[in-house]
Amino acid sequence: MASPGLTLPQALNHALLACQTGKFVEAEKICRRILFAKPDFFDALDLLAAVQASLGKNDLALASYDRALSVRPDHAEALNNRGNVLKELKRYDEALASYDRALAVRPDYAKALYNRGVTLDELKRFDEAVASYDQALSVRPDYAEALNNRGDALNKLKRFDEALASYDRALAVRPNYAEALYNRGVTLGELKRYDEALASYDRALAVRRDYAEAFNNRGNSLKELMRFDEALASYDRALAVRPDYAEVLNNRGNVLKELKRHDEALASYDRALAVRPDYADALYHRGNALNELMRYDEALASFDRALAAKADHAYAFSGAADCVTKLCDWDRRKLFAAELNAHISDKKSIISPFVLLGYCDDPALQLQCTKGFIQDKIPVLPMPLWKGPVLRHDKIRIAYLSGDFRNHPIAYLCAELFELHDRKRFEVIGVSFGPDDNSEIRARIVKAFDEFHDIHSASDRDGAKLLNDLHVDIALDMTGYTQVGRPGILAHRPAPIQVSYLGYPATTGADFIDYIIADTTILPPEQHAYYTEKIVYLPGSYLVNDRKRAITARAPTRPAAGLPEQAFVFCCFNNNWKIAPEIFDVWMRLLRQVEGSVLWLLRDNESAERNLRKAAQRRGIDPSRLVFAGRLPIDEHLARNRLMDLSLDTLPYNAHMTAVDALWVGVPVVTCKGKTFAGRVAAGLLQAVGVPELITSNLEEYETLALKLARDPALLAEIKVKLVRNRDACTLFDTERYARQIEAAYTTMWEMWQRGEAPQMFSVVPIE
Repeated sequence: MASPGLTLPQALNHALLACQTGKFVEAEKICRRILFAKPDFFDALDLLAAVQASLGKNDLALASYDRALSVRPDHAEALNNRGNVLKELKRYDEALASYDRALAVRPDYAKALYNRGVTLDELKRFDEAVASYDQALSVRPDYAEALNNRGDALNKLKRFDEALASYDRALAVRPNYAEALYNRGVTLGELKRYDEALASYDRALAVRRDYAEAFNNRGNSLKELMRFDEALASYDRALAVRPDYAEVLNNRGNVLKELKRHDEALASYDRALAVRPDYADALYHRGNALNELMRYDEALASFDRALAAKADHAYAFSGAADCVTKLCDWDRRKLFAAELNAHISDKKSIISPFVLLGYCDDPALQLQCTKGFIQDKIPVLPMPLWKGPVLRHDKIRIAYLSGDFRNHPIAYLCAELFELHDRKRFEVIGVSFGPDDNSEIRARIVKAFDEFHDIHSASDRDGAKLLNDLHVDIALDMTGYTQVGRPGILAHRPAPIQVSYLGYPATTGADFIDYIIADTTILPPEQHAYYTEKIVYLPGSYLVNDRKRAITARAPTRPAAGLPEQAFVFCCFNNNWKIAPEIFDVWMRLLRQVEGSVLWLLRDNESAERNLRKAAQRRGIDPSRLVFAGRLPIDEHLARNRLMDLSLDTLPYNAHMTAVDALWVGVPVVTCKGKTFAGRVAAGLLQAVGVPELITSNLEEYETLALKLARDPALLAEIKVKLVRNRDACTLFDTERYARQIEAAYTTMWEMWQRGEAPQMFSVVPIE
């Protein structure tokens, strides 16, 4: 008894009062005394179970509910509360059975229907959870918690518009419902409506000033809006509430990485990992930061740790695969190559399409990879900004979008094209979403456009809205899925005609890209099935060039470049990640057969250089016969190209700009024509420059031709003379003709749209 002279009901009232005032230990003692006197007193058993649950003694609470239900098996509330205890114990199937027993007694028991929905959600049976919440709401239409949780389940089913409506119904019942405001923000973020998401988080924070999760997601929305400094401030406010909030430390690192404050980003990731050492996302993002710093060994180690922590991490395998190629770690490359197919085909993880190009020459797999990538990046296409009216301007308005209007190959290739566009027929707009490096080529490109817009700090939607407000007819994405790509801009469909051009040598797999610019060599008809875009064929090569590219008059010498004066110089200035072991085997055999020859390579990173030298030694070649060249300004780089005797191409990803550089200064390039766009570019260039005899079909032919040219100085000299003779006459370096031909392509696209026709494949007639 609670005290002498009290009846059992009076003692129970004392226990209830203690419970209501938070004195759970006292309440538990009173209940035990009552039950000592009367073991089958249902109300005392029921209250004891509730008190034990409040104290976190869930196993004891379960036993007490079972004793209570042995007295009254059909007590719906006890069955419901028993289910709650089982749910806390993560025994979800048993919890569900307990709720079902409660509902068998009372079918309109809204709270049990709600709790049943919560449990189904935990079991990832989201459709059933929604149905259970709907049943609860049919009993209690104003059940705000059910409306909120119903929204969560719909959100997980990616039924975002319905989820949003459910949250709005909850807020109509309870306007200051902080959790519903927060969850509404999450769903608006999924819909890419970041401004509205931000407003929803702010409303939640007005209700709960210490709502750390809302500060975190508020920061995420600001990050998506490219308002990085404000995002950092929001994360810092979350950390003021909860200093060990690992997710915030990870997200903060991501923003610092965007701001190129890499050392601070790494410190933030490390703080997150100090809290949670197996935090796979922080390990993954830390790997990305190290990758950008070209600390590839450390980046690979971080990706490996992410995969050890979470083997099915969505992105870490791709990050590791990228590092392995950059390190020229061919033992691991072989392992990754074997697994990539399964990761894509079985949807084990998301693989960067650009990373895949360095491993794979299967067009079907490339298509599957890009579709999976863009579906993950943009799971729900935003509402199109272009609504469908046919606009008629005096001039066709074309916009070139790129993250590479800077010291980058794309800029050097395209500058003259932008200058040569016919301003009587075209209005030419430049849109940059990459960094401004204050280079000479950046200044030249800005000047080349009629209008130039820097949207580096604008959100995808704001960038798209700019294009739409400018009434752009044709928007050309020149970056694709390379490092600074922003496919989210054109996902908003700001223009009636949207084109993939130059920067990404494969299909985008995106429904919002209508065309891809190509030529018949890089994209033969039998590969049409692997492209979601309609193909526009230009005569000659699809690759544009700039005839104004200067070559420094200061001629370098071989000794100054670290090359032997009399040796035959094989060269490949492609990025090291393009070098596959199969092609390197050929090069080593060439060095073995051409006495005194050397292989001149680009100096990319110390680890790759070390691994390439080791690979040469394992193949019986003195590592000193590999000579590495540092990066130089473009005019000096072009001049030193003349020091090589023969340029050797790579597979499965060819030389693009590096092949153009060699051909521009009159150096032959030997290529092996691959199976996909990325591996056929050099063949297209050689066709366009008039030396198709330098194209081979397999590695055996490739090796035979390179060896023949190295051993036959007269033949090599003859081809060099031919290249010099062709330079001013061939289609490859006729930028004026290229401009007129691509303008013809734009005009055909525009005219088809004006007639209301859907995009379709076509070829541009050569202009003589």
